Amino acid sequence: MMNNSSLNSFYFQFTLFSDYGPLRYLFFCLSLLLYVTIISANVVIILTVSLEKSLHQPMYIFICCLSVNALYGSAGFYPRFLMDILSDTHLISRPSCFIQIYVLYTYVACELSLLSIMAYDRFVAICQPLHYHSKMTLRTVMQLLTFAWLYPASAIGLCVYLTVSLPLCGNKLHGLFCTNWPVVQLSCVDTTLNSILYPFISLTTIFIPLFFVLYTYLRILLVCKRNSSEFRGKALQTCLPHIVTFVNYTLSAFCHLLLSRFKADDVNPFVIVVLSLECAIVPPINNPLLYGLNLPQIRGVIFSLKIRKMFLLHV
Repeated sequence: MMNNSSLNSFYFQFTLFSDYGPLRYLFFCLSLLLYVTIISANVVIILTVSLEKSLHQPMYIFICCLSVNALYGSAGFYPRFLMDILSDTHLISRPSCFIQIYVLYTYVACELSLLSIMAYDRFVAICQPLHYHSKMTLRTVMQLLTFAWLYPASAIGLCVYLTVSLPLCGNKLHGLFCTNWPVVQLSCVDTTLNSILYPFISLTTIFIPLFFVLYTYLRILLVCKRNSSEFRGKALQTCLPHIVTFVNYTLSAFCHLLLSRFKADDVNPFVIVVLSLECAIVPPINNPLLYGLNLPQIRGVIFSLKIRKMFLLHV
């Protein structure tokens, strides 16, 4: 049997999980079904873009990367969350907690970076169509994707490293999964460096992409205003899924930032649970639904692949 000192040294305890008795098996099945749906839907998008040569274009490559990132972020949340639904203790080891923080934060930061790149791609395609193929070359696409992965990975890595280095005086986390600032608040020492660095990282990974996307779409809106209704319709068809996705991710990021800054006792636990689950559930399923069902190019390929599969099964 572990004593309290050992628990404080090696484990964090989530405090928002409640004992729902037999209902937890229902919650587990629903969560597992959602996780399987997220995996299946995003894998379909990845395979569709990878196998269909006509979709080997920057916009669809970026959509494929969004699906890869959704699988990565979901893997950082769902397996642990499914275990906690059935568990009676809701303890997580410190290494596992810090790994979860790193995975979830890099997932969100990479998502916003990818959406910013997609905004630039749409800006060039709509506002500078004659220069699109010279600007969005395969080499440029690879460079942009490399930046979209490497900068968040290094920035969040520094952030988590500083948190890991802190001596902590408690182990209770008021949440459903590990987040950075609540862990920092458990520190026994001064956290001025963390308080300075974290807003800077938030600025570069959330707010700068936000303002960049707003700027590019303002430029796109001005160009659409000067063109025909047919042009506006085509532009809206390719931009609307991206706008909805970006707004959803930005709201999720803001909700998380606000929640992490409030004291646990100042916020209704139900509000924390709902907003936390929104951040973890809605974005990963959002991409395949919007892009797979809305964009005719991807929808047409998926449909044709299904027809081919059905034909082969009956041959």
